Amino acid sequence: MKRFASLFAALDATTKTSVKTAALAAYFRDAPEEDRLWTIALLSGRRPKRAVTATELREWAAEAAGLPLWLFEEAYAVAGDLAETISLILPPPGQDSGESLSSHMRALIALTGQPAPQRRAAILETWDSLGPDERFLFNKLITGGFRMGVSQGLMTRALAQATGLEEATLAHRLMGDWTPAGTTYATLIRSDDPAAESRRPYPFALASALEDPPETLGDPEGWLAEWKWDGIRGQLIHRPGAFALWSRGEELITDRFPDFAPLADLLPPGTVIDGEVVAWGGASPLPFADLQKRIGRKSVSKRLLAEAPARLLAYDLLEEGGQDLRSAPLGLRRGRLERLLAALPAGGPLGLSPALPVTDWAALAGIEINFPSAFHPAKSINAMRMACTLQGDQQALTKFTRAAFESYFGAQENLDDADVLVAVANSIGLDGEAMRAESQTDAIKARLRANTDEVVARGGYGSPTIFVDTTKMYFGNDQLPLVEFALNR
Repeated sequence: MKRFASLFAALDATTKTSVKTAALAAYFRDAPEEDRLWTIALLSGRRPKRAVTATELREWAAEAAGLPLWLFEEAYAVAGDLAETISLILPPPGQDSGESLSSHMRALIALTGQPAPQRRAAILETWDSLGPDERFLFNKLITGGFRMGVSQGLMTRALAQATGLEEATLAHRLMGDWTPAGTTYATLIRSDDPAAESRRPYPFALASALEDPPETLGDPEGWLAEWKWDGIRGQLIHRPGAFALWSRGEELITDRFPDFAPLADLLPPGTVIDGEVVAWGGASPLPFADLQKRIGRKSVSKRLLAEAPARLLAYDLLEEGGQDLRSAPLGLRRGRLERLLAALPAGGPLGLSPALPVTDWAALAGIEINFPSAFHPAKSINAMRMACTLQGDQQALTKFTRAAFESYFGAQENLDDADVLVAVANSIGLDGEAMRAESQTDAIKARLRANTDEVVARGGYGSPTIFVDTTKMYFGNDQLPLVEFALNR
């Protein structure tokens, strides 16, 4: 445990990625293999179930420290962290067991389901054998609150430095539902086990927000735009001896979606498809709430299968004929994916996520895009207040919002400028000056606050938020097909 505590201290002492990588690489070279395995598991989110409750830990720690529980609670309120509070109030250790990380983890797992007196005795004995830093980490492991500030990518990079293996190879081997109890470090990292490899998904390539203006991406023709479907990201794998569906959380969910079982006879072996699992309404996705009914179930009833059938909307073809295609150009992968899906029977549980022009929303709305402007991002409070003056006139409100979008996204005008808003209103036959005057009244300001409070109270978290039949909520322009589908049901 001392070596693991030293690693934690080294990582906690720096914000430099290079220093963290070097510290992890040294640990993976020198630590016992079982400790390396447990460290990989902990850093990749594979933590054991809690064997002790927070209430029990507070009571036992107060008892060990000779403090009344109320005083412990006061100390906890000041420290704000249970693991830290316990490590600070316990008396100095009476022994030094020198147990390793893996030994402590095995002991914790063994406590699961044991009677409280037995668990209490084991925890008190462990506390008495650890120094303050080791106690802090041990307490974090008990409570499930262990965090090391290390991404899985950084850990994989450090493993690559320590082992000499390629990062991509290691990232693939670390995927799946393995646990330290079911494998060894050598098997996980070094062994080329065909059976294990056949079941593993590839690391998921997730989207991230742009840090620079969109024009830095280059020519839009070089990009592929798709809907962000409201489902769960998944990889469908069909390899010799293996047919599996994995979620992006590295959870095997094949049994929860028997809808995909026929694909084992239709997809050629050596196929891996990346996509989004959605509940399907025949022509378009159902709301995510319908899919949620299935996610938490180990088995699915016939009624639920009929009410919320699943479909995988395919984004990408990662493997074909057993060949890893991830390094191939996206256009080539997309073409192969389209041909593969075109050969499947119509109406099945697997379909293509359609590609969209980058400027699709502007084309749909008939608005010319000339963006970003010199005024981006613009404050929208004045525009929203002027829109609120038209809340009782839907036709005028629609005309005003469209004109405002054209002003901002097309003409690159400053919508935070009240004179610009007046001109926008006047251009469509409204009385801009009257709208400006009314927008500054307490009544309109209160209306906008009330609208905002209502959205928040109903679970909304941004704009545009759209409610259908008061119960179904959709967020974002990309949800408009779902809104249209819900309105037509």
